[in-house]
Amino acid sequence: MIPRYTLPEIEKIWSDENKFSIWLEIELLAAEALAEIGWIPKDAPHRMRALAKFDVQRINEIEQKTKHDVIAFLTNVEENIGEYAQYLHFGMTSSDVLDTCLAVQCQQAGNLILEKLNQLAQILKTKANEYKYIPCIGRSHGVHAEPITFGMKFALWFDETNRNIRRLEYAIEEISYGKISGAVGTYAHLPPFVEEYVCSKLNLKSSPISTQVIQRDRHAYFISTLAIIASMLEKIATEIRHLQRTEVLEAEEFFSPEQKGSSAMPHKRNPITSENICGQARLIRSFVIPAIENNTLWHERDISHSSVERIIFPDATISLYYILSKTIELLDKLIIYPENMQKNLALTKGLIYSQKLLLAIMRKGVKRQIAYKIVQTSSIKAWESEREFKEVLLENNELQKYLSKEEIEQLFTHEEIFKNVDYIFQKVGI
Repeated sequence: MIPRYTLPEIEKIWSDENKFSIWLEIELLAAEALAEIGWIPKDAPHRMRALAKFDVQRINEIEQKTKHDVIAFLTNVEENIGEYAQYLHFGMTSSDVLDTCLAVQCQQAGNLILEKLNQLAQILKTKANEYKYIPCIGRSHGVHAEPITFGMKFALWFDETNRNIRRLEYAIEEISYGKISGAVGTYAHLPPFVEEYVCSKLNLKSSPISTQVIQRDRHAYFISTLAIIASMLEKIATEIRHLQRTEVLEAEEFFSPEQKGSSAMPHKRNPITSENICGQARLIRSFVIPAIENNTLWHERDISHSSVERIIFPDATISLYYILSKTIELLDKLIIYPENMQKNLALTKGLIYSQKLLLAIMRKGVKRQIAYKIVQTSSIKAWESEREFKEVLLENNELQKYLSKEEIEQLFTHEEIFKNVDYIFQKVGI
């Protein structure tokens, strides 16, 4: 991921320094396990740990010749531990190191993202309560439908965030499996104890069965979960972009004093953070297909998955972490305009109460299709003539067979939307 969208705390997880540190720890833990079962001298792991170190630049130099990153790493470490090099990587294959390391990195990145998701849930809960009883128009197909409360938007996102927290917790659990089972997963040259020892020390589980690699359905699930989370952030950002449209302006991104919206038009205040979130969500979503395709490898493995994963795991986690951080900041500073919500509620001149009218007629014993036609005829007339819906209804002789003027006027209120808000909020845990 380019530096522009990379935050330091998650960047270091995917750094060469962190990767090689994990590789070294895996190798040293494997040596400890071998010493435990008497395969190598008891003091060897301690001496290896005291001497073991690596140099990223030196590893890169060696890889230029070997064309193999794990061999380059091992060669560099061997240069530093001398005679103890014979106990390094004993009975292991490269994927034992690579796949176990990737599990650790995904766990580290996943936990950082999980922290951000919990922060997002908290701010959504706060906003939901703050705007719980502020009425605004609900829209379907982008068209005015019926009133809702503005707090319900935040409550909806809060509920989805909680689902995503549970999804990510499970995805982290799914990805947190290591393997030290050798060339094609048979433990032919190492006992299972080594794998169990290494994994337990790294806070991983031992893969129940593997080939030369851990099976990539786990990795596909992890990436898919990140994409689902990104789609929720895109949903929030898309709503804010619509709400910031000049014709709507019910909410607006914070615009700092020195900020500029356009190189050409000084008046512009654009929803650039929301647009950035939407754009990066597309990128994260695009990683799902290659992640799923990585699950199909030849026989006990090939490395067609390797080049893909070197890109999608750092980029997906870094990008998601970034847009999560931006969403939290966006919502925290979001400017809300309740007065514009009131204006927009009145924009259609009462047409938003058509369902109330329909049901009121039906309660008089009129069949739905007849009642629907009565209401629709008046609503079309009101829309086309740009008149108040109530005025047009009071001229409808057919309607007045069933409803009095007083009954019609009483329908033009949205107070009833508040009666079940507490029930909805209680259901989602607010």
